[in-house]
Amino acid sequence: MKKIYCFLMFAVITSSFSQEGENMPEKFKSYHSVSGLLSHTLVKNGIRDGNTDWISFPSFAFDYNFVFSPKWRIGFHNDVIFEDFIVETTNSEGDKKELERSEPIASVLVLGFKPGKHFTFEAGMGYEISKEENLFLTRIGAEYSLELPNEFEFIANVIYDVKWDAYDSFAFGIGVSKSFGK
Repeated sequence: MKKIYCFLMFAVITSSFSQEGENMPEKFKSYHSVSGLLSHTLVKNGIRDGNTDWISFPSFAFDYNFVFSPKWRIGFHNDVIFEDFIVETTNSEGDKKELERSEPIASVLVLGFKPGKHFTFEAGMGYEISKEENLFLTRIGAEYSLELPNEFEFIANVIYDVKWDAYDSFAFGIGVSKSFGK
């Protein structure tokens, strides 16, 4: 009886490997993608009408990604807020000060991980550039994508930026991505 059981287990295992080879996807080819998103950015500790609170602004994101494996990508993501604003910050001694920002542009190098078909998780570092002062930032985010015809995708994203020793911002956007070289 043990011999029959071992034979059946061997037959099931080997047949599953042979079928796996037939259903294997074709070889992955790396490609590039560019995205444009209309966004809404919320700034923590913004000052408006003398009050400190979360304030929101329209923004735009332009992203470039190089997809080098089915699950991994590296990108250069750029966001611009279309308005000037003031935020309240606290220095290392605990003193509060006001920081002025004039249409800041955040440029970030990100690494993306796509575990399934639709979601990509991102993390990266870069700078927020403004005429007053440039700020180092760290970004985490998530993106949902839905394939459209002709190598286009509908995308929606959520990102959180930490501007070190300054302020934080949270953005969500929707847009379109186009892939090249698939």
